[in-house]
Amino acid sequence: MLLSEVREILKADILTGEENLDREVTSACGSDFMSDVLAYVKNQALLLTGLVNPQVVRTADMMDMKCICFVRGKMPDESVLELARERDIVIMCSPMRLYDACGRLYTAGLRGEVY
Repeated sequence: MLLSEVREILKADILTGEENLDREVTSACGSDFMSDVLAYVKNQALLLTGLVNPQVVRTADMMDMKCICFVRGKMPDESVLELARERDIVIMCSPMRLYDACGRLYTAGLRGEVY
């Protein structure tokens, strides 16, 4: 699924990386606990979270994620956006709750890790 499709499905605004919406993602995860993302997530290209701080970008960078979507309408400050720009990570903001956003992406064919 292209990030442009993710944006449409989640009714998201693009905060950084609009020129990279042609990137493809094949999986996603949703979590507000970055320790869980580091411990349990593998091969996820899209992170959905309500946690808005620089640690989210650092975690996504360590996990080679292409995009972070902040849910519940949460807006990161400029320091978070600048860090994402430096690491070439697309940042989106969706008004949806985490559960609903994950469900819509799953229904559209984007999956998580296969067990």
